[in-house]
Amino acid sequence: MQRKIVPQSERAKYLARVRTRRDYYERMQCRFWICEEAELPGAFIEFTEAEDRKVLSAAHANAPEPLLDPRRIYQEVEF
Repeated sequence: MQRKIVPQSERAKYLARVRTRRDYYERMQCRFWICEEAELPGAFIEFTEAEDRKVLSAAHANAPEPLLDPRRIYQEVEF
């Protein structure tokens, strides 16, 4: 999960890049999606997940755009 702030002038480029990354992660058997804050256009959160930590780590290691900290992986908590 990563947060990005994208200026309006860069929005089209950003969306093109995330489509490329989504396609990459899908090929790596991961899911990738983004959400934009409703009251703050340009404030995005990117999510990437996989069934297995090793799959996700490998996908991050070879991602087309490096992550700020690819070692930071979250897991679902049962409650």
